[in-house]
Amino acid sequence: MIRLNIRQVKTHLSRYLARLKEGDTIILCKRNVPIAEIRAVKKPAKGKRPIGLFKGQIRISKRFFDPLPDNVLDEFEGKYGR
Repeated sequence: MIRLNIRQVKTHLSRYLARLKEGDTIILCKRNVPIAEIRAVKKPAKGKRPIGLFKGQIRISKRFFDPLPDNVLDEFEGKYGR
């Protein structure tokens, strides 16, 4: 973990990006007071996502498939309270 003030990050951003890529975390400080944490974004999973991961854990009621009320449909179409 690296603690840096904003000025240091602005001055040497490219140097710290390389360290982030290696797995380091930067604690960004303003006048030595921590205000944010910067870390590398996790790489997305490769390959296809399996189907049915939540099978049996989620229930959708039959009402989910009922038509929406007219006032809700009007709002989707931009007809507010007409």
